[in-house]
Amino acid sequence: MAEIKTKDKTVLRSLGLGGFFGGGAEGMIDVKDGKIVRVRPMRYGWKYNKEDVRQWEMKRDGKTITAAWKSLPGPFSLAYKKRVYSPNRIKYPLKRVDWDPNGERNPQNRGKSKYVRISWDEATDLIASEIKRIHKTYGYNAILMQGDGHGECKTINTPHGHSGTLLDNMGGFTLQVRNPDSWEGWYWGAKHVWGQGVQGNMWPAANIVNDTTENSEQVLFWGCDPETTPWGFTGQFPSRLCYFWSEVGIKQIYICPDLNYGAAVHADKWIPVLPNTDAALQLAIAYVWITEDIYDKEYVDTHVVGFEPFADYVTGKEDGVPKTPAWASKKCGVPEWTIKALAREFAAKVTSIAHYFGGGFIRGPFSHENARLEVILLGMQGLGKPGVHHHQLTYFGMPRREGLGGTFFWNPEIEERLSIPVMSSVTAWQEQVIPKTLIHKAIESDEPITFHGTGAIEALAMDQFNKYTYPLPKDEGGTEIHMMWTDTPCRITCWNGGNETQLSLRNPKIECIVSQHPWLENDCIYSDIILPANTYMEVDDILTNIRQGTQQPNIMIADKAIEPIGESKSDFEIVVEIAKKLGYEQEVTGGLSIQDMQKKVWEYMDGEKLVSWEDLQEKKYWIYNTAENWKDDPAGFEKFAKDPEKHKLPTPSGKLEFYSEALAENFPDDKERQPVPKWIEKSAMHDERLSSHRAKMFPLLLMSNHGRWRVHSQCDDITWTREVQTCKIMGPDGYKYEPLWLHTSEAEKRGIKHGDIVKIFNERGIVLAGAYVTERLRQGVVYIDHGARHDPIKTGEIERGGAINTISPAGITSRNCVGQATSGYLVQVEKLRGEEMDKWRREYPDAFEREYDPDAGLRFDAWVIGGKK
Repeated sequence: MAEIKTKDKTVLRSLGLGGFFGGGAEGMIDVKDGKIVRVRPMRYGWKYNKEDVRQWEMKRDGKTITAAWKSLPGPFSLAYKKRVYSPNRIKYPLKRVDWDPNGERNPQNRGKSKYVRISWDEATDLIASEIKRIHKTYGYNAILMQGDGHGECKTINTPHGHSGTLLDNMGGFTLQVRNPDSWEGWYWGAKHVWGQGVQGNMWPAANIVNDTTENSEQVLFWGCDPETTPWGFTGQFPSRLCYFWSEVGIKQIYICPDLNYGAAVHADKWIPVLPNTDAALQLAIAYVWITEDIYDKEYVDTHVVGFEPFADYVTGKEDGVPKTPAWASKKCGVPEWTIKALAREFAAKVTSIAHYFGGGFIRGPFSHENARLEVILLGMQGLGKPGVHHHQLTYFGMPRREGLGGTFFWNPEIEERLSIPVMSSVTAWQEQVIPKTLIHKAIESDEPITFHGTGAIEALAMDQFNKYTYPLPKDEGGTEIHMMWTDTPCRITCWNGGNETQLSLRNPKIECIVSQHPWLENDCIYSDIILPANTYMEVDDILTNIRQGTQQPNIMIADKAIEPIGESKSDFEIVVEIAKKLGYEQEVTGGLSIQDMQKKVWEYMDGEKLVSWEDLQEKKYWIYNTAENWKDDPAGFEKFAKDPEKHKLPTPSGKLEFYSEALAENFPDDKERQPVPKWIEKSAMHDERLSSHRAKMFPLLLMSNHGRWRVHSQCDDITWTREVQTCKIMGPDGYKYEPLWLHTSEAEKRGIKHGDIVKIFNERGIVLAGAYVTERLRQGVVYIDHGARHDPIKTGEIERGGAINTISPAGITSRNCVGQATSGYLVQVEKLRGEEMDKWRREYPDAFEREYDPDAGLRFDAWVIGGKK
């Protein structure tokens, strides 16, 4: 086949890694001789002048901050060409060598067997045949569609469930519902204090960044790292904002177990708290306020219901245990005098609380208590008054843009516009559902499982009281799943109970697993058929960079930068090819070309009111103007703060509910999420405190957050970032290990030196890592980024790649909350003995003979017979 010549060009691309329907951190891709030669920040003035765009300004003390005239992508976004050209790219369709659809399927060998090359024709024939067989044998609901999670920012070619469009047209499927993984506590907790919100966050959130800039005296960054987490979603503007706040004298206090990157450069005070003990600290702050009479009683009297039962619990009237700073100090590890000082400072100064998503603070066992108590503390100081807000930093709360209202895809006013094929996978809701956090349990259980709430990010709070059953009764079309089709294969590395998940994927009930993905990584190695997908550099698309953390929200025509690598196809094209074999091509495409769909998305965004289609095609992007009257928009809960009777919250009472009647009525026996938020020491599901008897064996609390050098499981193979010592640590065996931070004193106790190979373990398994000995976290704690690439030595037991979620609790957030609990759990750390590694090499030789490159990690060749051809 003749080589396709591509002319030199520059194309636009959103470099965020947030997934469906646009993103942020825009970039410009320079292409020469058909190759990406450079990824750089987008110059917003490429086709426009500053005077063409109305900008916002925020001021304080004579100083001004405004949007930069170029984007601020994170380092791994700027290095993304290394991801595109990774030696781990899937080159062509693959079939597991010992999976025979007409004979032995050998599910017990998933994660162990290698793969052989097949043609696209054979691959699509196999998948179409399996879909027909499964439908005929078991019914439509026997196929699980896993089309969720984070991915590259695409719209038409998004890796978010195009298979759902096909299967929905064929009768239906079982839907894997993605839980709000970075928002668990707010979703399951805060909703019951202040109402619906977006994923449980404060809503409306307009102008809280400006109002904080103008009126706050201090901001508590609680479990937040603005120098890390925003990189993969909207870039580095939050960093600029924090520097500006320091410049104008807004005090910044960081409350987190680790001296993270944000704390290291911005903190006026670091308060190191033990992981997943924030509720104790919060209750003690409330105790100081109540006993010293330093909260806003007038606001509480008029804006709050249920203060009395909350105060009874805090002061010990209910249970005989006052939640004093002395009591809390033993739980959370913060000195008593520090708790008192924090409480008094919080009350004396106009204070907001900031997060950027949540990390460990909001993803541990019982994290809904942390979230509810945060809202209560803000409520006790006048939530919605000038400078008193809950932040997702710049993710929400930036100045309003003209023409940008109502663009979130869960807005019911625009739901009818989602009928175009590219959007329909988002709305293909099904009757039989399984929350992502319960997949392993659903597969392994021989009895139906029940749960409350689906965890769907757009669901109303009342959904949490609905009871669901998997599988549905047979007369309602219910059946167990027997086939899985995924386009986001990162369940093992990024969700709860990774080792249990690995073993569940070997269950003989699951007769066929299909994965489509650009890279051979993580859950892909448990698949029977693997299809090579494009990256976002290899497709034509349209992107709506409207996330409010984007400095210059815009609509962007994202032209293909390069031709597809190997035999890869877009996620959309993959489903179309399978649909052709099943006779459903028209239903999937709607008869529309990619260019037709680009225009449909532009129309969906009300683009015709902003810029002509012809002008957008010519210039390739449109920048939204800041609304002329944006400063007139009330900030956050300002209207509620001024008049709670006229501007009610979306709670049953219309006010902040420190006591939830809805929880009391629907879950009267739930001891883990009671009507009043409480300190939960342990439960039948979670026993992860230092007070546990298990702490004698596993005496360290492990904290795991969003990664510094990747987004969840994305980007772990970028060669440039792997050179950084805090990204990977080279072991004496030539393998680059995921860093495990541990305090110098904890390392000394264990005879561990910086750079040693260590094992992190509990009764759920072992994870290997490289020791990063530091004083940038408190004693009794170890820290490791989540999402490292899965590299099993022994499936379900021993992990070499550093994928820490393999030994996280398999249980959900709490009894009636199907969120994940993947931070703040007990482990032990020891130096790995040479003889132990030698023993594994003898017992599991295949694991150590896989093709490996320290610069990029495991290679495509590692799992494919003849992969170098």
